[in-house]
Amino acid sequence: MARKKIIAGNWKMNMTPSQAVALVKELEPLVKNDAVDVVYCVPAVDIVPVVEAVKGSNVQVGAENMYFEDKGAYTGETSAEMLVDAGVKYVIIGHSERRDYFKEDDELLNKKVKKAFEAGLTPILCCGESLEQREMGVTMDWIRLQIKSDLKDITADQVKELVIAYEPIWAIGTGKTATTEQAEEVCKGIRDCIAEIYDAATADAVRIQYGGSVNAGNASELFAQPDIDGGLVGGASLKADFGNIVNY
Repeated sequence: MARKKIIAGNWKMNMTPSQAVALVKELEPLVKNDAVDVVYCVPAVDIVPVVEAVKGSNVQVGAENMYFEDKGAYTGETSAEMLVDAGVKYVIIGHSERRDYFKEDDELLNKKVKKAFEAGLTPILCCGESLEQREMGVTMDWIRLQIKSDLKDITADQVKELVIAYEPIWAIGTGKTATTEQAEEVCKGIRDCIAEIYDAATADAVRIQYGGSVNAGNASELFAQPDIDGGLVGGASLKADFGNIVNY
């Protein structure tokens, strides 16, 4: 069975609640496409108004982060239960900006993946290498380590529901994009890694996105690759152009 493409926008720290609702209304007619899953991953303060604004449309809402504890003295954090109750379906885990700026390591991210599944959320698990790592020739070694660490004790059935986003760090927000061949090579390597840890059926089921300066001009070529099942889109998800990516 062919994997359904998933196009997710990562809004990052952009859009006030009122701006978010306006953007959702602008995008609504542009992203109508039942052939793909469309997700807006929005800042925590935007979740409730955006969930309300997408009602009746084909769009699902995701969060950009969450904590692994259920509740307690964790000032500034958001729990999985809070996200579910607010209407969230997906959550980004391990984005390179979280790993870099906020020093989130694989042990922490593994706890978050487990908690997301426990709560009924679908994780969008990010992985990727720096320019230095690519130039050293250790791209797949690094990404395999991330995948194996982040999925420790995660079952095959859970992984089949997972979304993995490959984002070369050197291509995020830089205007540089991995070549189609580079993107496909790593996404295939991730699928091979999943087959190694679990089995071929699990590897065939998991959806793997490419992220890193995806735009309307390169989306169709990237998404045509056999191991690329859509995109995690940054800046281009904040404008009407996102509709062209969804309808690649």
